[in-house]
Amino acid sequence: MGADLKRNVSRIQTTYVEQQEYAEIASARKKKLVLRRLSVFFVLASLLTYLMISNYLSQTAKLDAKLAQKKKLEHQLTDLKKQESLLREDIVKLNDDDYIGKLARKEYFFSEKNEVIFNIPDEKEEN
Repeated sequence: MGADLKRNVSRIQTTYVEQQEYAEIASARKKKLVLRRLSVFFVLASLLTYLMISNYLSQTAKLDAKLAQKKKLEHQLTDLKKQESLLREDIVKLNDDDYIGKLARKEYFFSEKNEVIFNIPDEKEEN
Protein backbone atom coordinates (compact mmCIF):
# COMPACT_ATOMS: atom_id res chain seq x y z
CA MET A 1 0.00 0.00 0.00
CA GLY A 2 2.89 2.35 0.78
CA ALA A 3 4.24 1.83 -2.73
CA ASP A 4 0.95 2.83 -4.30
CA LEU A 5 0.93 6.12 -2.40
CA LYS A 6 4.39 7.05 -3.55
CA ARG A 7 3.44 6.64 -7.19
CA ASN A 8 0.52 8.95 -6.88
CA VAL A 9 2.50 11.72 -5.20
CA SER A 10 3.71 14.37 -7.58
CA ARG A 11 6.61 16.73 -7.08
CA ILE A 12 6.20 20.39 -6.48
CA GLN A 13 7.72 22.44 -9.27
CA THR A 14 8.73 25.64 -7.55
CA THR A 15 11.96 27.58 -7.80
CA TYR A 16 12.84 26.74 -4.22
CA VAL A 17 12.58 23.00 -4.88
CA GLU A 18 14.63 23.37 -8.06
CA GLN A 19 17.31 25.29 -6.17
CA GLN A 20 17.40 22.59 -3.51
CA GLU A 21 17.75 19.88 -6.19
CA TYR A 22 20.59 21.80 -7.84
CA ALA A 23 22.24 22.25 -4.44
CA GLU A 24 21.99 18.49 -3.78
CA ILE A 25 23.47 17.73 -7.19
CA ALA A 26 26.29 20.24 -6.60
CA SER A 27 27.05 18.81 -3.17
CA ALA A 28 27.09 15.28 -4.64
CA ARG A 29 29.55 16.47 -7.31
CA LYS A 30 31.73 18.11 -4.64
CA LYS A 31 31.73 14.89 -2.62
CA LYS A 32 32.77 12.90 -5.70
CA LEU A 33 35.52 15.42 -6.44
CA VAL A 34 36.76 15.34 -2.84
CA LEU A 35 36.80 11.52 -2.90
CA ARG A 36 38.73 11.52 -6.17
CA ARG A 37 41.25 14.02 -4.85
CA LEU A 38 41.69 12.07 -1.63
CA SER A 39 42.14 8.79 -3.50
CA VAL A 40 44.75 10.35 -5.79
CA PHE A 41 46.47 11.89 -2.76
CA PHE A 42 46.57 8.54 -0.93
CA VAL A 43 47.89 6.75 -4.02
CA LEU A 44 50.67 9.32 -4.43
CA ALA A 45 51.43 9.30 -0.70
CA SER A 46 51.64 5.50 -0.65
CA LEU A 47 53.87 5.52 -3.75
CA LEU A 48 56.14 8.10 -2.15
CA THR A 49 56.24 6.10 1.08
CA TYR A 50 57.12 2.93 -0.83
CA LEU A 51 59.94 4.69 -2.67
CA MET A 52 61.34 6.16 0.52
CA ILE A 53 61.24 2.82 2.36
CA SER A 54 62.83 0.93 -0.54
CA ASN A 55 65.54 3.58 -0.81
CA TYR A 56 66.19 3.34 2.93
CA LEU A 57 66.43 -0.46 2.80
CA SER A 58 68.79 -0.43 -0.17
CA GLN A 59 71.03 2.15 1.50
CA THR A 60 71.18 0.14 4.73
CA ALA A 61 72.08 -2.97 2.72
CA LYS A 62 74.85 -1.05 0.97
CA LEU A 63 76.05 0.34 4.28
CA ASP A 64 76.18 -3.14 5.82
CA ALA A 65 78.17 -4.39 2.83
CA LYS A 66 80.59 -1.47 3.12
CA LEU A 67 81.02 -2.06 6.87
CA ALA A 68 81.74 -5.74 6.27
CA GLN A 69 84.25 -4.81 3.58
CA LYS A 70 85.86 -2.25 5.93
CA LYS A 71 86.20 -4.87 8.66
CA LYS A 72 87.77 -7.32 6.22
CA LEU A 73 90.20 -4.68 4.93
CA GLU A 74 91.16 -3.64 8.46
CA HIS A 75 91.94 -7.29 9.23
CA GLN A 76 94.03 -7.45 6.05
CA LEU A 77 95.81 -4.25 7.08
CA THR A 78 96.78 -5.67 10.46
CA ASP A 79 98.09 -8.82 8.78
CA LEU A 80 100.11 -6.74 6.33
CA LYS A 81 101.53 -4.63 9.15
CA LYS A 82 102.63 -7.78 10.97
CA GLN A 83 104.20 -9.06 7.77
CA GLU A 84 105.93 -5.72 7.26
CA SER A 85 107.39 -5.80 10.76
CA LEU A 86 108.66 -9.35 10.17
CA LEU A 87 110.22 -8.28 6.88
CA ARG A 88 111.87 -5.28 8.54
CA GLU A 89 113.33 -7.61 11.17
CA ASP A 90 114.63 -9.85 8.37
CA ILE A 91 116.25 -6.82 6.73
CA VAL A 92 118.01 -5.98 9.97
CA LYS A 93 119.10 -9.61 10.43
CA LEU A 94 120.33 -9.88 6.84
CA ASN A 95 122.71 -6.99 7.49
CA ASP A 96 124.42 -9.14 10.18
CA ASP A 97 127.19 -11.41 8.82
CA ASP A 98 126.76 -14.05 11.53
CA TYR A 99 123.08 -14.45 10.69
CA ILE A 100 123.86 -14.74 6.97
CA GLY A 101 126.40 -17.47 7.70
CA LYS A 102 123.96 -19.35 9.91
CA LEU A 103 121.24 -19.05 7.28
CA ALA A 104 123.56 -20.28 4.52
CA ARG A 105 124.55 -23.31 6.58
CA LYS A 106 120.95 -24.10 7.42
CA GLU A 107 119.29 -23.57 4.04
CA TYR A 108 122.05 -24.38 1.56
CA PHE A 109 124.02 -26.89 3.61
CA PHE A 110 127.25 -24.89 3.54
CA SER A 111 129.64 -25.90 6.23
CA GLU A 112 132.66 -24.43 7.86
CA LYS A 113 135.94 -26.28 8.07
CA ASN A 114 135.78 -29.49 10.07
CA GLU A 115 131.98 -29.23 10.43
CA VAL A 116 129.62 -32.09 9.63
CA ILE A 117 125.97 -31.36 8.70
CA PHE A 118 123.24 -33.81 9.58
CA ASN A 119 119.92 -33.38 7.81
CA ILE A 120 117.03 -34.44 10.04
CA PRO A 121 113.65 -34.26 8.30
CA ASP A 122 110.80 -32.64 10.14
CA GLU A 123 107.80 -34.74 11.06
CA LYS A 124 105.44 -32.08 9.73
CA GLU A 125 106.98 -32.22 6.26
CA GLU A 126 106.61 -36.00 6.04
CA ASN A 127 102.86 -35.87 6.47
